[in-house]
Order: sequence, then structure tokens, then C-alpha cells
Amino acid sequence: MPATHAVHLVQIDSVWEDRAANHAKAWQLIASAAPQPGSLIILPEMFATGFSMNVSLTAEAAEAAPTEQFLRETAVRHECTVIGGLVTRSSGGRGLNQALAIAPDGGLLARYTKNRPFSLGGEDQVHQAGTEVVVFEWQGLKIAPLICYDLRFPELARQAVRTGAEVLVYIAAWPARRFQHWITLLQARAIENQAYAIGVNRCGTDPQFSYSGRSLIADPHGIVIADAGEQEHVVSTLLAPAVVREWRAQFPALRDAGGMTRD
Repeated sequence: MPATHAVHLVQIDSVWEDRAANHAKAWQLIASAAPQPGSLIILPEMFATGFSMNVSLTAEAAEAAPTEQFLRETAVRHECTVIGGLVTRSSGGRGLNQALAIAPDGGLLARYTKNRPFSLGGEDQVHQAGTEVVVFEWQGLKIAPLICYDLRFPELARQAVRTGAEVLVYIAAWPARRFQHWITLLQARAIENQAYAIGVNRCGTDPQFSYSGRSLIADPHGIVIADAGEQEHVVSTLLAPAVVREWRAQFPALRDAGGMTRD
């Protein structure tokens, strides 16, 4: 039987602009899932505040950022790798919508800044765009964290895969009115990159949008192997590295695309 590794998608109904309440809620949700040491825990985009453009409230200082500290404490407590979203500030004072990946010992594995701020929601007016993709390793799998609107831009996923990514993780606050786009695009990113595509979305409502959740995992064939539905809870499943590697070896579409990194 091929090696498998557990992943936990934390689908939370974030309380609007209430960091302490959301930290407490996320802590309870994760505890209820009882993740085994070595698992991967994923929280949505800006889960601690909701998708607010009030940078004076959402942005956290680089030193002693409370949400970063929450992610570190969660990783250490459960001996797991944790991915979650928060906002920090650029050197020029603009917000940075980021995904952090934290190791089981509390160390920083990756810090990714959203490359495509959501202009329709005014995000480009308050958040500075990132310029790079990043890849880190978990249980021998190479993972690229990405954020919400990035999903609509296939070049970002392909850039990540060209630097070794086997799993694409999109943390999001994706509105319910476009939920079918969410599902279809996650399947497309999985198929075209012969990778697992994981989307972790919030549920519930805020003053601007409603969210249908539908956090899910599509395998490299685009088959949905986990779907959280619309309610607040944690959905868990297993990833098998061999599924990615064997399919890429059998069907060499990435090789034929050119520009792929070879170990």
C-alpha cells in the first residue's frame, strides 16, 4: 500500500474583524479533528479577521504578530505543519495578504504574498501584490501555497510546478455566487499540472459577501476526493505522493510543456 499523509481542511465561518474570536474558534475546530502528529492543517485566507480591507485593523506587525503566533502554537501543540492566512505590512506601509506555512517545531517554512489582489473587491487599493511563488516540503511532498484570486491565473500554478510543486494549496475567501468557478478551476489546476489541488475556503457571511465553503481536494486527474460542503467544520483525507509521481511518469504532459525542473 502506498504511503499516505493526512490533511485537514479547516472550513471556518470567520467573525468579522474579531481576531481573538476567530483564533478561539479555529483552535476548537482543529482540536475537534484530533489531527495526528505529522499531519497538514490548512486554514483559509485572512481567517482571523475576514476579508476586510480595513488594513489599520487587519495588518499585524512583523514582530509578535498574533495570528502568526497562533499558527506557531497550533503547529507545536499538534506536532503538525500548519498553513494559514494573515495580513502584514510592506516596508511602504501597504498591506500584504499572506499565507504562512509553519513547521511542527514552530519554525517558518514559507511566507507567500498573494500575487493577484482582488481588484473587484478593492484589494489592489490596499494590499501590495507579491511577485514570487514559493515551495516548501511536507512529508516528502513539495507544496506551493497560493491565495484565492490567484486561482484564476494558471501561470502562477505552472510557475510553482516548474519549481517542483506537487501540491497546490489555495487558501480563500471565495464568494458563494461564483462557487462553480471555484470547483471547476481547482479541478483544472489539478489536471493541467498533474498535481493535487487543495482549496480551503471560509463559509458563512460578512458585511459584503456570502460564502458557500466547498473546501475540497482534487487529485491529479481532477477527481474530487474530499468536499467539506457548506457548513463550518474540518474535513480530513489522505494524500498519496505516488499518485502524483506515477501519473506524471505515465503521462508526460509536463515534460512536453517544457521548462520543468528536474531533480
